Amino acid sequence: MEVIEEERTGDPHRASRLAMRMVEEIERAVHGKPEIVRKAVVCLFAEGHLLLEDVPGVGKTTLAHALARSVAAEFRRIQFTSDLLPADLTGFSIPQRTHPEAMPTFHFQPGPLFGNIVLADEVNRASPRTQSALLEAMSEKTVSIDGVSHALPCPFFVIATQNPLEHHGTHPLPESQLDRFLMRLSLGYPDREHEARVLAEDPSIHVLPRLEAVLDLAQLLSIQATVRKVKLEESLLAYLLDLIEATRIHDGLAVGASTRAALSLRRAAQAHALLEGRDYCIPEDIRDLAIDVLAHRVGVGTRGGRPSESDEARWIIGEIVDRLRVPL
Repeated sequence: MEVIEEERTGDPHRASRLAMRMVEEIERAVHGKPEIVRKAVVCLFAEGHLLLEDVPGVGKTTLAHALARSVAAEFRRIQFTSDLLPADLTGFSIPQRTHPEAMPTFHFQPGPLFGNIVLADEVNRASPRTQSALLEAMSEKTVSIDGVSHALPCPFFVIATQNPLEHHGTHPLPESQLDRFLMRLSLGYPDREHEARVLAEDPSIHVLPRLEAVLDLAQLLSIQATVRKVKLEESLLAYLLDLIEATRIHDGLAVGASTRAALSLRRAAQAHALLEGRDYCIPEDIRDLAIDVLAHRVGVGTRGGRPSESDEARWIIGEIVDRLRVPL
């Protein structure tokens, strides 16, 4: 894969053009889901992690592969299973002797988490013990082996796919790990027109291997740095905080959105603004992403309920967004 022409990415308009070229490249393999593709790119630019939840066979893994191929970065894929161990993710220390009588020294052998873009396929098939190893990587961008912390590459972006919980052999993700995903997206079934196109082209076989990289690592890091500088004026910060506070007092929610959720929504809004070619946010940047950023972080029902895995949380967040006054 060869990166398409070098461009300065500090300018929001140039960064937006690169982002849209990236979206177009991904859409060569993922048909009929333009909003999902755009939000996945927003998640990457916002330095978050992405959770794709849906039934098997609707394109979750194809989207992850296409997103990874659009960036000239080191890509790793991990198939999660019930017998996967933490060391299968993080790596392990190998004893070595320079002399038969010498004390052994230990050499660290990095695991598959040591990539820039990591696909955790069917993440909820792994045990809670293995989930904890992934949680450290996602939150701290390090892994700990034998009491020693090893830094992961930068950037580090996890795309996890998840089957619905009612499927055989799945484990619910811990609340703390759900909270580390910037967004949770669902592709859904394609419409008839785009499904017919998938049948005709079989993009996962004939298109995906030929996708071109639009960004290299330096450009991606530059865009992520630019996102952090996108302006969010005080009235929009107040609007965002009103939205977060509304989740904490809503009668249908036992657990409201956390401060980390507020930070995630702010960063996602900044990335969305940059994708639109702006160096400032508008209310729509917050409104358009609120459900995808917040719904998996709130608890529906009685006090102490776990974050919802149903559509009810999305409906409640949407109702809050529709009810709140938008700043002028």
